[in-house]
Amino acid sequence: MWASKGTLAALCLIGWPGAAGAEAPLSAIDWLSQSVTTPAALPAPSGTEPPVTGGATPAPITVLPIDGPNLDGIGILPASSTGLPRKLWGTSSTETLTRMLRAERMDTLPAMQALLMTLLLAELAPPADSAGSGALFLARADKLLDLGALDPAMALLSQIDKHQPETFRRWFDVALLLGEEDRACEEMRATPEIAPTFPARVFCLARGGDWNAAALSLRTGAALGHIEADKIELLERFLDPELFEGDGDLPVPERISPLVFRLMEAIGQPLPTATLPPAFAQSDLRANSGWKTRLEAGERLARTGAIDPGRLFALYAERRPAASGGVWDRAAAIQRLDAALDSGGPAAVDLALPEAWSRIEAAELEVPFATVYGARLQGLGLGGRAGTIAFRVGLLSPDYERVAQARKPEDGVEPFLIGIARGNLDGVAPPDQLGGAIKDAFVTGYAPPADLLALVQENRLGEALLRAIEMVTEGAKGDLRQVTGGLGLLRHVGLENAARRAALELALLERRG
Repeated sequence: MWASKGTLAALCLIGWPGAAGAEAPLSAIDWLSQSVTTPAALPAPSGTEPPVTGGATPAPITVLPIDGPNLDGIGILPASSTGLPRKLWGTSSTETLTRMLRAERMDTLPAMQALLMTLLLAELAPPADSAGSGALFLARADKLLDLGALDPAMALLSQIDKHQPETFRRWFDVALLLGEEDRACEEMRATPEIAPTFPARVFCLARGGDWNAAALSLRTGAALGHIEADKIELLERFLDPELFEGDGDLPVPERISPLVFRLMEAIGQPLPTATLPPAFAQSDLRANSGWKTRLEAGERLARTGAIDPGRLFALYAERRPAASGGVWDRAAAIQRLDAALDSGGPAAVDLALPEAWSRIEAAELEVPFATVYGARLQGLGLGGRAGTIAFRVGLLSPDYERVAQARKPEDGVEPFLIGIARGNLDGVAPPDQLGGAIKDAFVTGYAPPADLLALVQENRLGEALLRAIEMVTEGAKGDLRQVTGGLGLLRHVGLENAARRAALELALLERRG
């Protein structure tokens, strides 16, 4: 027996520490694993541990320039496919862009989420002052992690040929959350520039089957004070669970990182993800999770645009609901709608659509629903409430303009909605104050606010777009002048599709903060 038991708590605390009093979700920079330190190699499993060198305290993690392309210019979407100019960032300072990206809210309109996602993934020229440190790249990667968009984040991080600690740290955590622990550890062993911290070393040596070396690393790290006390107990149970049979559960560690999350799962104390940042919900999409767990994770990630909507609606159709209420009722309603659409009869859709839409509205999944069903609902000759819903669903879909062109207005608000979809509200009466703010941005001759125009004229277009996203998001909560300014800027710089979709979402969805 190589380790002694520590003092163990009998109860498992539920949830994210401090979540009840938190005003904003934790950012990726707050929950990333401390998995790497200064350059050194993790050996392949050998049964022996190399000497530990250096001082008693690991050196701080820093961002270093690397040979080859500037990190800030790396992307996975060619600028030509995004409609954005390659020199979007222009003369904006890296510090300003980094700060703005980190401050962007996740709970914004789907159209603004989509525009932000494009900015995060586009292959653009680095800002003029970029020194190759990768600060903007890391801010982009972290915002993807904040959104829970792990597949795009992995694709972006995988563009790097030679990782430095901060980029590898993010790649490692994404791999852990996607259930690719072995790949993460193999890459760590194969990258001599990356030195694992003791907890990561113990984890990866054990995953590689070298339990003796893992145990030696744990003893060494604990003796040198390189492993926090709560992680010592967690790693002890990970390496030798039989030693602790009959003992109570460990308390949830104060700081939950992807590495801690996987270790807790490995010792038989998986943590619920509902109160953890969205990125952790990706692990619930794995096939070994229960259906309800996967449904709830899919809904959460679809709201932030982190997964393709089709993935969520495929989950709804996977099997027959075993209970009622909440997500079960949504799954049942979607299945009834699918059956009605498959039957080809409008009478069945007339009955099924209102219930399905009501369930989807309650979950704030209208745009993912419209993306999947918008086109299918057109041309069925639906009447009454179902016909009205089908029209609104179509306006929230990528085919919004075609849907509007084919519609003969049936009530007082529909001319306004059709005007937004067509991009011209001249002579159309707005239905309310928010509609008035939208109309001001869509009338002929509108000029965006002077400060936004100045950013564009100073070759700081990317900065202006980030500001416009913020204005639309914050303006929906009350300052309607910001709605007008943000939408107007998007139209002024040629992002008409983003402006129209955001305006339609403002008019049709209850998203007032």
